[in-house]
Amino acid sequence: MLARITSATDSRSAGRVAGFGVAAIAIVLGLAALFLFLSLPDANAFNAQVEQIFVENTALTSGDNIRLLEILAQSGTAFSGVLASYRSIIFVLLVFATALLLAALVFLVTIIALNRRMGELERAGIQVSSLLISRDERTVYLNNMEFALTEAAIETLSVLAEARMDGDVLSGAELEAMISGRNAADCDEAAGATRIKRLRDALGNQMVSELLVKTIARRGYMLSIDKDVIRMV
Repeated sequence: MLARITSATDSRSAGRVAGFGVAAIAIVLGLAALFLFLSLPDANAFNAQVEQIFVENTALTSGDNIRLLEILAQSGTAFSGVLASYRSIIFVLLVFATALLLAALVFLVTIIALNRRMGELERAGIQVSSLLISRDERTVYLNNMEFALTEAAIETLSVLAEARMDGDVLSGAELEAMISGRNAADCDEAAGATRIKRLRDALGNQMVSELLVKTIARRGYMLSIDKDVIRMV
């Protein structure tokens, strides 16, 4: 129940972060767009200045002056087209920047959520719904994952599974004694620890191996799973 409450709280927190992020991006880009568009001159500003010059100077009525006015008007029209294209380019760039910032925000929220989920897994341990050990095939089926183990590793895991079903915690010496068939007093603690290390190495996936085979300080080793999910064939 606590894990569910924590997960729901994390989801709401991530949702709030995403909402605030989207709002901040919209505000910043909206202000930037407003500033840029207000800073750009009016598209007809050039034509208006040329018209004002000819209105204020009534002497400019000759054919050459009229021709000059036409040339200036054409230049103003070209300038207006260029300025309109600049506005379109700026708009496209702002849209592209918005998309990139939103994508970055989504990735950030996803990474935060995954990190929190990984933290929950590390605290709660691996959730195992089934553990099938096949000694003949030297294969372990952990949930939907299949691990092909060496004979020594499968024996170590089998002994740990049997101990887990009995609710026992095995020391390194006891583990070595059960596998080798000797008395625990004649076995070395380091030999059992070596078998545990080789089992973890054989499982390969560090998260699976570390969370599946649990080390209990000053007591020994055990499988950190429910004994009811264990089956051996």
